[in-house]
Amino acid sequence: MLKYLLQIWQSKDLRKKIIFTISLLVLFRLMTHITIPGVNLEALQVVFERNKLLGAFSLLTGGSAENFSIVLMGLSPYINASIIMQLMTVVSPRLEALSKEGEEGRRKINQYTRWLTFPLAFLQSYGMISLINASAPIPIIDNITDPTVILPIMLTVSAGTIVLMWIGELITEKGIGNGISLLIFGGIMAGIPSLAASTLALTEQDAEKLIPLVATILLTIFFTIIVILVTEGQRRIPITYAGHSKSARGEQATLPIRVNQAGMIPIIFAVSMVTFPSVMGQFLVNANSPWLQSVGQFFIDYFQTQSALYLVLYFLLIIAFTYFYVSITFNPETVAENIQKRGGFIPGIRPGKETSKYLAKTSSHLNLWGGVFIAGIAVAPILIQGFFQEVSTGSIPIIISGAGLIIVVGVVLDLIRQVNAQLLSHHYDRFY
Repeated sequence: MLKYLLQIWQSKDLRKKIIFTISLLVLFRLMTHITIPGVNLEALQVVFERNKLLGAFSLLTGGSAENFSIVLMGLSPYINASIIMQLMTVVSPRLEALSKEGEEGRRKINQYTRWLTFPLAFLQSYGMISLINASAPIPIIDNITDPTVILPIMLTVSAGTIVLMWIGELITEKGIGNGISLLIFGGIMAGIPSLAASTLALTEQDAEKLIPLVATILLTIFFTIIVILVTEGQRRIPITYAGHSKSARGEQATLPIRVNQAGMIPIIFAVSMVTFPSVMGQFLVNANSPWLQSVGQFFIDYFQTQSALYLVLYFLLIIAFTYFYVSITFNPETVAENIQKRGGFIPGIRPGKETSKYLAKTSSHLNLWGGVFIAGIAVAPILIQGFFQEVSTGSIPIIISGAGLIIVVGVVLDLIRQVNAQLLSHHYDRFY
């Protein structure tokens, strides 16, 4: 380990990129602690103690809503804009053509994504501010209906999202890479020390909570190992390229298809959908109509984190969005066409349509296992916490959620690959 770190430090370019990335991550964390002036922080704390869903959504999007900071919404609007643009590449022939133009096409699509981020951030900021204000026992912000009060706040938090987007792109271009994921990773990791401290404090006050603490630590280690294995797991489809080798069998290659092709995107989709009823309930309980109040109370009661309806919907939505997202990002017909153009074929499968069907079937099977896997990991910590409550051993706060664990493991593995690639390039350059 020390030898590996020494190799990283000796690589001048890599060392600069790592220092640059860490500096921007520190800047991001400082921004999360800059509270918008005039906010009642005591009332805000009560909101997040009552509504754990807001904290979970803020955690997954890399934001810090607990401080009502200038980056209140985190990267949520940018992520939504990216997803919308990916969907539009399927619907719009012009965008589909752009996506096939290589680097230049991707650059233009990224530019459209940036343009879409600000209006989405502006609209989403109003909903977020109104929700938090309505959920508080006393107003967090006075005179929120006054345009001269709400508009500057909306512009501030929208600009905060744009700054985060810019920081993420800087990390991608000049830092270690994958800046948006690193910012979300930083938001998750920053919350772990305080949760760990509060958990240890609970065990000191109540010895019975030591059992769930030890069990949670062991299960977290177990889940981490499982997530690593499945994240790195892939199905390697053999491909033979005829005419590229003197061998009678031709040149052998493989087409790797990951078990978890969708990554963390289905979780972000599912969290947004499954928390929406609870968010609407916060508004409806304050309505004048008794019928709307009863509907709002129903949403609040039955869409709590540990309710059966919430868990079942959360599980099924993750699987559904896994299929949906992979159907957009993985096109079996295009892959089959590229293999055929290069003179390749899958042994035992005819080129063209038969290859496309085979790839689609393989991808569908992997999507089922991958979707069930990430859905199970996302739901398991919630079920475990509920189990400890039922058996009267007491429960402790979840230090890192299942969804957060998948994101953290994915980012760390990608970071290791980036660093290893940079080290390999550094060693290669020494000989030339």
